[in-house]
Amino acid sequence: MRISIFEDRQVLAQAAAERTIEVIRKALTERKLARIVLETREQHVDFLRELSAHRDVDWANVEVFCAGEYIGLPPDHPASVRRFLRDRLIAKTGIKKFFYFETESNLSVRIADFGAKLRTSPPDIAVLGIGENGRLALNSPPADFDTEASYFTIDLDFPYRSQQVSEGWFVDVGQVPMQAITMSVLQILRANEIIAVATGSSSALAVKVCAEHGISPTAPATILQTHSNANLYVDRESAAQLSAG
Repeated sequence: MRISIFEDRQVLAQAAAERTIEVIRKALTERKLARIVLETREQHVDFLRELSAHRDVDWANVEVFCAGEYIGLPPDHPASVRRFLRDRLIAKTGIKKFFYFETESNLSVRIADFGAKLRTSPPDIAVLGIGENGRLALNSPPADFDTEASYFTIDLDFPYRSQQVSEGWFVDVGQVPMQAITMSVLQILRANEIIAVATGSSSALAVKVCAEHGISPTAPATILQTHSNANLYVDRESAAQLSAG
């Protein structure tokens, strides 16, 4: 796993967007199709703004898969993954191939459908976040490292739900859904390239564990150490506890 430390969150977002665009352009040149996986986190706001600014990309041939979605959250809620990505990327670029979850109905059908689509070709790149509890996407500890399913239902733990409140998505923990759909760890690892993003001092311990501790389901992001093309993008604050930081 390669670690890149950036001066601040904005510089990190620019670098992540530039690398993602490079991967997209390469895939479009080689296959006329690019497939990316995205999630929603507070630091992804800057990344998506930088990504959507590249209007000269052939976005019509880019597929976007959501890394997860809350169960029971209204689709117009600011924390909804589909709304987050629609507002910040889909609507701005005109992407047509957007695979998101409507958790109100036909959830099992969509899970099966998206899994089948993902088995046809691995994502070119997945840009995900590392949570303060060491989670990867919505895979909170202890994570399931063995399921072959592309997506599955999980219970959201209290640390994760508390972080969503601290980031401003919900007024209190009671408003945060108890369950979500998440892309599995093994499906994430099938991506040809992964960028895992962490910012802020509250993520410093999770970053250290992810990069320097042994692989364990109790710190899901440690699994990135097994991927041949995983990249950890961190700012100075989140890198503060790294041995070489």
